[in-house]
This record gives sequence, C-alpha cells and structure tokens, in this order.
Amino acid sequence: MEERCDERAAGSGTAMLTDTGFPRADVENDFLRARRHQVLARLAHRLRRMPDDADSILLLDEAVGALGRRGERYLGLQVIRLDTIVGTVDSRHDFDRRFRPTSSRVRSRWEQLALAQRRGAPLPPIEVYRVGGLHFVQDGHHRVSIAAATGQETIDAYVTEVLTAVPAKYTGRRATRFSGAPSRC
Repeated sequence: MEERCDERAAGSGTAMLTDTGFPRADVENDFLRARRHQVLARLAHRLRRMPDDADSILLLDEAVGALGRRGERYLGLQVIRLDTIVGTVDSRHDFDRRFRPTSSRVRSRWEQLALAQRRGAPLPPIEVYRVGGLHFVQDGHHRVSIAAATGQETIDAYVTEVLTAVPAKYTGRRATRFSGAPSRC
C-alpha cells in the first residue's frame, strides 16, 4: 500500500492529504476535513468578533452592481487559479467563501464526485464569470470545493468575462475587495 502525503507549511490553510488506498474512505475523510476547517474558521471569526457574513460567499450581482455592468464576452476554456474563485452567480449557502462545505447536506454529491475523480474519471470543466481577476461560479460548486479540499491550485473552467463601467482589479491572494468599487467601510 502506497501512502502519499502532500504536506504544506503549517498554517497555510491547505489540507494535508493522505491516500490510504481505499478511495471511499479517502473521500469521506476529505469531506470531513473540509467541514472541520469550515467550522473552525467560523468559530475563529466569532472569537475575533468579525461580522457573521465575513466568510460568506460573494454574489456576482453584488460585485457587478458596484462596478456597473456594460456587457460580457465568452473567453472559452481556460485554466484558472482556485484562489481567484471567490463567489457564485446564485445565492448559495452550501459553501463558504473558500468553498468549504457549510453543512453535511452536500456530502453525498461531494463524495460521489470526489470518488470519481480519485478513480481517474475526468470531471467536466466548471463554468465561471470573471470580473477583473476574480471568478464567480455558475456551475461546478462541488468540483471547486473538492479541488480546494484536495490541495489543487488550478482548475479547468469555461470563462465568461463581465465587462464593467469601472475597471475591476483585485490585489493579493484570496482578495475580496475590488479596487474602483465604492468602499462600504
């Protein structure tokens, strides 16, 4: 039995993966690890007295509304970095801003897709909208969550760019604030 550990620097927030040779057990452990990280992050936010929505998933309409939508254009299949995916097109409460599951309600589908991926089945690309350098998921929330939980840095995506009146840019990893947009602080 071959064991593979993908160890990251302590405190990086990236999952440490272990392959036991039993794919079903591995995906169950991956899901439980992702849930545990989400629960601990929520607890940390509460202890720091951060707003309840500090780790809530961003909505495309809110981001684009602040920048003024001018149109959109299809860019096709691209490889995008997971750390640029910060939101969703529709209102979702199943995942937090880092696409960690917020409840066990998504467990069955999550584990089904993760098991298929571990067994070598190709998963289809996700579909995202790009605003500046940030991405909002239209289709593929579970696939993004699995990719994040298993330590992937990139994912294949069909990208549609949203053109805005105010240029949208972001700064840094896991950025959540757009430059050019009016600040609500």
